[in-house]
Amino acid sequence: MENSGINRIVQAPRKKSHIKWLLVFLLILAGSVVYYYFLGGQALLSPQNENSYQAVFLTNGQVYFGKLGKSGRSFVLRDVYYLKATSPLQSASSTPDAASLTDTQKNIELVKLGAELHGPEDAVFIEKSQVLFWENMKDSSKVLEAIKQYQASTN
Repeated sequence: MENSGINRIVQAPRKKSHIKWLLVFLLILAGSVVYYYFLGGQALLSPQNENSYQAVFLTNGQVYFGKLGKSGRSFVLRDVYYLKATSPLQSASSTPDAASLTDTQKNIELVKLGAELHGPEDAVFIEKSQVLFWENMKDSSKVLEAIKQYQASTN
């Protein structure tokens, strides 16, 4: 009879030990989920190359071009450019065809961030929820060619 009492005493701490490890595991798992989904951890797993340029597409329809990185709970885009229409893209009397597409391309210019009236620095901090997606840009990209031309003309 006394032996069975000893077995119970020995087994009780082992069960508590398993419960402690289970709680530690669950806390680590919960912390990982919170970090990944709410604190921007998924940006660390992203395929962007911080030495090249990315096109960043926002939920408001704006597209920025620059070098994408992470800054705390948001993304940071440096060496920023964006597209701006210089005149109406289509007149009321014209219809889209091959000729008007060429004209449309002439009505868009690439603008370097920083020359605006409010004088922003050359970095944009973007809340991660505002980013739809981004793409790494090829060296043969027309936008990247324009960026390189701009940089060559200002140096």
